[in-house]
Amino acid sequence: MGQGMGAIHLSEVRCSGHEPSLWKCPHKNITAEDCSHVQDAGVRCNLPYTGLETKIRISGGRSRYEGRVEVQIGRPGSLRWGLICGDDWGTLEAMVACRQLGLGYANHGLQETWYWDSGNITEVVMSGVRCIGTELSLDQCAHHGAHIACKRTETRFTAGVICSETASDLLLHSALVQETAYIEDRPLHMLYCAAEENCLARSARSANWPYGHRRLLRFSSQIHNLGRADFRPKAGRHSWVWHECHGHYHSMDIFTHYDILTPNGTKVAEGHKASFCLEDTECQEDVSKRYECANFGEQGITVGCWDLYRHDIDCQWIDITDVKPGNYILQVVINPNFEVAESDFTNNAMKCNCKYDGHRIWVHNCHIGDAFSEEANKRFERYPGQTSNQIV
Repeated sequence: MGQGMGAIHLSEVRCSGHEPSLWKCPHKNITAEDCSHVQDAGVRCNLPYTGLETKIRISGGRSRYEGRVEVQIGRPGSLRWGLICGDDWGTLEAMVACRQLGLGYANHGLQETWYWDSGNITEVVMSGVRCIGTELSLDQCAHHGAHIACKRTETRFTAGVICSETASDLLLHSALVQETAYIEDRPLHMLYCAAEENCLARSARSANWPYGHRRLLRFSSQIHNLGRADFRPKAGRHSWVWHECHGHYHSMDIFTHYDILTPNGTKVAEGHKASFCLEDTECQEDVSKRYECANFGEQGITVGCWDLYRHDIDCQWIDITDVKPGNYILQVVINPNFEVAESDFTNNAMKCNCKYDGHRIWVHNCHIGDAFSEEANKRFERYPGQTSNQIV
C-alpha cells in the first residue's frame, strides 16, 4: 500500500480488540529514531454483507467493469429495473456506484452512454443524484425520489461508469507548505502572463499597469501519489491547451485551488494552479520515474513518486494585496473539481493557521483535513485592537 507521510504518533500498539480507539490500546509514544515510514501499519477492512449489490447492475459495456448503470426500485412483487438520469452525474456518484457493485473504484462517471447497447431497459427511475462519495449505495445519496426530472430525457443521456480495481491517491506534503511560505511584492510589469491566466485578484484589472506591484503569498507544493494506480490527466495530449505567454501546455485547467479564509470560512483571497507540467520530480528509492514533460512528453504522477511545484514559478501563489491584517486559514485543495478519479478525496484538502500583520506572514499548524475543530478556531490569537477578520 506504499509508505505514509508526516508525523508518526504510535508504536508497539497492543490491542485486546474491544477498545473504542487505537489511542486506548497500550502503546509506546515514539521519538523520531524509533520508527520510519517503511514500518507504517496498514489495514484491509471487510464490510459485512448488506445485499446492496443486488440492487444495482451495469450493462452494455465491453467488460464487467463498465456500462450503463441500472438500479432496482419498487417493493417485493413489483420490483423493476431502470436507468439513472445523467444530469450532473460525475466522479463522486461513480465512486459510490462502483463501491455498491463491488468493483473497486471509479475511473470515470459518464453522462452519455449512447455508445453502449441499451438492451431492453429504457425507463429512467432515478434523477438528481448527488453523492458525497463515501456512501455505500446510491440510495444513500441525495436524489429526487419518486419525482423524476431530467434535463435531457433520451436514454443516450443516462448515467454510466467505468470502474477499476485500483486508483490513485494524491496527498500534499503539508510541512513543506509551512516551511516555504513567504510574501513577495512583485512588480506589475513581471505579471502580464500571470494576469492572462487569471492568477491575480480582480482588483489587479484596475491597477495602473505596468506600475506598482501585487503582494503575493508564495509557497511550494509537493504532491505525492500514495495510491495504487498512476495519476493521469483526464484529457489526452491531443486536447491539451497551449498557453503562448508562458510557453507551455495545460493538461488540467484547474489542478489545485488556493484560498485564504477567515476563521468562520469566508473566502477573502484565492488562487489556482493549472497543471502545466504534471511529472515525476522525485520517487521513492525502489520506484522509477515514468512521466516527464520535456518534448511534449506524457504527463502524470507514478505511484510512489511526487510532483513539485516550486514557490518561485508563476501562479504558485495567492494574491493577498487586498487582504487586511488578521488571523486566517490557508487552504490548499488538490484536484478540487474531482476531474480525475482517486480512491480517497477526503485527504485532498490541507489547512493551516495563518497570521498576517500587514508586512509579514506566519503559516503554522498545517495539516491534512477538511476543517479545523471549533477548539482550534478558538485558539486563534488576535492583534491588539483587532475585533474581527472582516474584510471591508
